[in-house]
Amino acid sequence: MSDSDGSADQPGIMAEQGGQVLRMVDFNPEQPARILSDLRAYWQGLRKGRAVPLRSDIEPRGIHRALDHAFILERIAPGAARFRLAGRHLIDLMGMEVRGMPVCSFLNPASRGRLSDVLETVFKAPQIAELRLSGPADYGRPAISGRMLLLPLRSDLGDVTRALGCLIAEGEIGLAPRRFDLLGEQVTPVIDGAEVMIPSPSARGFADDAAPWRKPVIPTPNLPETPEERRARFRVIGSDD
Repeated sequence: MSDSDGSADQPGIMAEQGGQVLRMVDFNPEQPARILSDLRAYWQGLRKGRAVPLRSDIEPRGIHRALDHAFILERIAPGAARFRLAGRHLIDLMGMEVRGMPVCSFLNPASRGRLSDVLETVFKAPQIAELRLSGPADYGRPAISGRMLLLPLRSDLGDVTRALGCLIAEGEIGLAPRRFDLLGEQVTPVIDGAEVMIPSPSARGFADDAAPWRKPVIPTPNLPETPEERRARFRVIGSDD
């Protein structure tokens, strides 16, 4: 499951060991909490005294139960990240290959700003985030619920610009693509007792002054005219008679 240096892993198939392809076929769909718990425990086991493990530490064998639901994100801008790898479940939800797509593609427009706020704290703090999602019912689309887990990772350069994640939707998918509303989130520090960074728009790094061409135009108040200004608006027209 390598997303760097030209990896070509196949979605839903994370590794091939000794001729045996590892796929997620042995999980209980009624227990999404177990999948999230397994993935979180695996991430914790990789730390080995470090605050955040490396992306290169991830081995498919360790997350075989969560394989179809797992993904790797790459931070591409403040509050924005794209999929480097994604399991079969995410492809089924979107109805297409999601590699290279922004993670906000899975949320409805009204929830994308909040997701961006939460996502940036995962990279910046860094910290762990678990999201509660809801897919509203529509024509050909039954109502579904979902949960997403985001776990920070360090790149080969040592900066926190990767994340190991998991998305689990409960219910019949129906017509793809399926998108969710963000109902709430829970953020926890990677180190017990550390301060939590509360998701906010300023955490994305957009607190600077607006660019000059985007600053609002403040209208000039209408002040009373002076007598000289009133006379200047009139032009004397002479008569030829």
